[in-house]
Amino acid sequence: MHSEATVALNCLPAARQAELLERCCGSGRWVQSMVQRIPFADWQALRSEADEIWLGLDQDDWLEAFAHHPRIGDIDSLRARFATTKSWSEGEQSGVDSASEEVLAGLAMGNRHYEERFGYIFIVCATGKSAAAMLKLLQERLDNSPEEELLVAAEQQRQIMQLRLDKLRDELSPS
Repeated sequence: MHSEATVALNCLPAARQAELLERCCGSGRWVQSMVQRIPFADWQALRSEADEIWLGLDQDDWLEAFAHHPRIGDIDSLRARFATTKSWSEGEQSGVDSASEEVLAGLAMGNRHYEERFGYIFIVCATGKSAAAMLKLLQERLDNSPEEELLVAAEQQRQIMQLRLDKLRDELSPS
């Protein structure tokens, strides 16, 4: 069965489909693969295809997607660089809003260490997590090997992508 959101996405021009899907995942290859698989029978089929494509990508594709995220707690970066996903990212990172200066400083320092160690920003599915919880996860993940961490970060990106696909579905569904 077609959901209204699926029909809406299926009927858009390919360029607009790509633009909307890029808000969910910044990997160009993922976006292209998703657009090539349109039309989708329903939103669950879209979500399944999204996962299948994501899991079939390589490290460079994952790193490209990671680069489309602001650093956790970096509100200035959110405003300047990520205007198309600003409201989604702000909602996802709302746990940072009430964080103490100490936790924010810890996140900033932890992000720097993480980037130095792994070569990309700390990716975490922040929805529902406090800043202190994210800081704890960041500190724990610094102990991972680069190979382990890439897989952990890719899974976090997959979870973010799925949440953003649901947000896109909600935007495309008539109120």
